[in-house]
Amino acid sequence: MNKRTIALSIAAAATAVLLVGCGTTEDTGSAASGGDAAISITDDRGQVISLDAPASRVVALEWNTAENLVALGVMPVGVADVEGYGTWVKAENLDKSVTDVGQRGEPSIDAIAGLAPDLVLTTSDLSEAAIAQIEEFAPVLVVRGANASDAIGQMEKNLNNIATATGTEEEAATLVDAFDAKVAEGKAAVEKAGLTGTEFFMNDAWASSGQVSIRPFAQGALLAEITEELGMVNAWKGEGDADYGLGSTDVEGLTALGDVNFFYIATEGMDVYQNELASNAVWTSLPFVQSGKVHRLADGIWMFGGPSSMNDYIDAVIAVVSK
Repeated sequence: MNKRTIALSIAAAATAVLLVGCGTTEDTGSAASGGDAAISITDDRGQVISLDAPASRVVALEWNTAENLVALGVMPVGVADVEGYGTWVKAENLDKSVTDVGQRGEPSIDAIAGLAPDLVLTTSDLSEAAIAQIEEFAPVLVVRGANASDAIGQMEKNLNNIATATGTEEEAATLVDAFDAKVAEGKAAVEKAGLTGTEFFMNDAWASSGQVSIRPFAQGALLAEITEELGMVNAWKGEGDADYGLGSTDVEGLTALGDVNFFYIATEGMDVYQNELASNAVWTSLPFVQSGKVHRLADGIWMFGGPSSMNDYIDAVIAVVSK
């Protein structure tokens, strides 16, 4: 039994309370009663976050937390880099009422304070100093941005901890069920196409000062783990980082790949494979380029998002394998 099957079995057993990881409204020592019950939840720092009632005025400092909020039916009052979110995250749209609170990684503390939030959501990627400043005026729930040892489990844990903090556990359960159904749909499509057990390579890439950098999604990257759930095999054997499972290579490094299905995500005008490498001799000689297996997936799939973005990713893979 693989770790995904084990995780699903555990989830099925926990029918009385939606509890993933440490998030709970009852088991951390705080009393809870009534429709607006107090909430006590342990975040991914091990810190206990106490709320008098489910949070409704929420600021999200990373796009995956913002996406999950909207998917749960809670429109954030503030988001870091609203314009960037609109470019990269198409699965869940923000209202025009959402205030931009600065850049991801460097939010404006004053802008956040001015919104008088009852909760601020961020990931473990934000500096401890910035978190400490925000905690002077609002509770901060920190989720781990990613976990290469269990990428899907971390994605679902993040969703469910945010749901616990906002009183939207039922909505979270619905989202997880929909994601599981989408995985099953994708697996069936891969099998129908005769691609079960075949190799894929997932990546993104960019150019700076004429130099192309390629970021392979190695073992443990969220999109790689999901594609493996669909029945395909990750061709990239290099190591990725402990959180996001991301590696690094260049066009010469791609010569290690065979005739794989080459998946990548790029935004309009920033596609190095169609631009900088279009006439590169190494690139054009690669077997998957010559066989026409280079697949740019749909724009606006946030590679580090929640179930909504992952559903869009699976739809994009289905569209490729069903051709």
